[in-house]
Amino acid sequence: MNPNFGAFKRIITTPVLFKFFIFKNLSAAFWSGLNIHHFDEETCTVRVKLSWFNQNPFRSMYFAVEAMAAEMSSGMLAFAQVYNRKPAVSMLVEKVEATFVKKATGTIFFTCEDGKAMEAAVDETVRTGEGVKLTSKAIGKNLEGVIVAEFTFTWSFKAKSI
Repeated sequence: MNPNFGAFKRIITTPVLFKFFIFKNLSAAFWSGLNIHHFDEETCTVRVKLSWFNQNPFRSMYFAVEAMAAEMSSGMLAFAQVYNRKPAVSMLVEKVEATFVKKATGTIFFTCEDGKAMEAAVDETVRTGEGVKLTSKAIGKNLEGVIVAEFTFTWSFKAKSI
């Protein structure tokens, strides 16, 4: 576990700090209305509500907003493991696959449950100095629990030389 996980979790789970964090680092996510609904060592759920700003001409959520929310649910788990890490670890999305199952309207929750796998991948790159790839899944559901989209991200982690 990243010794700085607690500090990162405090930023992500404190609404004012989170808004500042995404405004500064992920401004498109800020303007699109993404919020952290749940965050712990294993799981991250991102909530996004359909609004005039993030909808397409068909009155459903623009696919890029869904992708952003899905990536955030996976990426926050990854970022929590590299946050202020010594040695520093770089992270990068190498591949994205998406399946859109149902029209996304209302409030959508994207959940990734790969926190322990993220931790293991980052620990491995720190231990070996070699790059590590990890495939992570984020599933978006509406308020009724119906799946609207599924995303698969291939993350690459690499410990930086000191």
